[in-house]
Amino acid sequence: MTLWFVFAVMTAAAIFAVLLPLGLGARAASDGREVAVYKDQLAEIERDVETGLIGKVEAEAARVEIGRRLLAAAEQEGEAPVQTSLGLRRLAAVLALIGLPIVALAVYLPLGSPQLPDFPLTARATPADGSQPLENLVSQVEQHLQKNPTDGRGWTVLAPVLARLGRTDDAIRAYRNMITYAGDGASKRADLGEMIAAAAGGVVTAEAKAEFERGHALDADEPTSHYYLGVAAEQDGRKDDAAAIWRKMLSKGPADAPWRPLVSAALARVGGGEAPALPNEAMAAAKGMSNNDRETMIRGMVDRLAARLQQNGDDVEGWLRLVRAYVVMGDLDKARSALSDARQAVKDTERLRQLNEGVKTFGLDG
Repeated sequence: MTLWFVFAVMTAAAIFAVLLPLGLGARAASDGREVAVYKDQLAEIERDVETGLIGKVEAEAARVEIGRRLLAAAEQEGEAPVQTSLGLRRLAAVLALIGLPIVALAVYLPLGSPQLPDFPLTARATPADGSQPLENLVSQVEQHLQKNPTDGRGWTVLAPVLARLGRTDDAIRAYRNMITYAGDGASKRADLGEMIAAAAGGVVTAEAKAEFERGHALDADEPTSHYYLGVAAEQDGRKDDAAAIWRKMLSKGPADAPWRPLVSAALARVGGGEAPALPNEAMAAAKGMSNNDRETMIRGMVDRLAARLQQNGDDVEGWLRLVRAYVVMGDLDKARSALSDARQAVKDTERLRQLNEGVKTFGLDG
């Protein structure tokens, strides 16, 4: 409070320093003393000429200059003092002195936080604790959103964290609020549908499917919605439709897409046959080749793929493509050898499961 009082006094002093001249009257007109001084100076010049202190030329120049000043003083003496705006200036000063604090308070009270306690200096000097538990941070965000339920950015931050913590019901509500207050989007619909399916134990319910369809309508290349629409078809017993959806994903998607192993495993699960083993450009180029040239090209691509996998053995999709290629070419020994190499190279348990799911239809383990 002492600091605020000092600031108030300083502000008032500054306002008085600026507004004080407005409250004063205009400079009073000359009262005749200036004219008398100039007349005395003219008389003194005459005396100096008579005594020989100055020459006639210098005396004449001095008379002209003093005469000019005398005329100006005489004209000013004849003017009436300017008093017409004095009242307005004083009124403006009073209004500014009273109005400025009122305007400042009117702006601060709705926008500021006068009841907010001071932040201690020790707390300000202490760096933020980066090791604060995630649950505490989530609790702080939730408290903020209780007071500001339309904060779309807050819901955008909170929703994926709740999903990560396994709070599916809360995550579903957060995703809905995110879409409502932060705008719609294909990935947002896909995340919401995935949470609804997770809450149903992995079953793509009608509600979840509706969200995936909305996401797919917003962006046909959004992979999550596309994949789960295939899952919905599989769960409905329409395995051919599911296989068609996943084949389309594999044919259109980039070769290094992180979802390719999952989709390939799903395709193999429904007996969807072979995913495209060659890029579309290579398939188009192969159409105009002879059988020997086409076989040479394919073997060259398979050999390059095998060499790459020796450098990056964690690429499950790459191993599936290599094993499938050997099976298609009828070289089952190389296919089994590649599968053995793949199982040794893939270290992650989940990715190894995807690999084993993907090769079930190749008949290599029998």
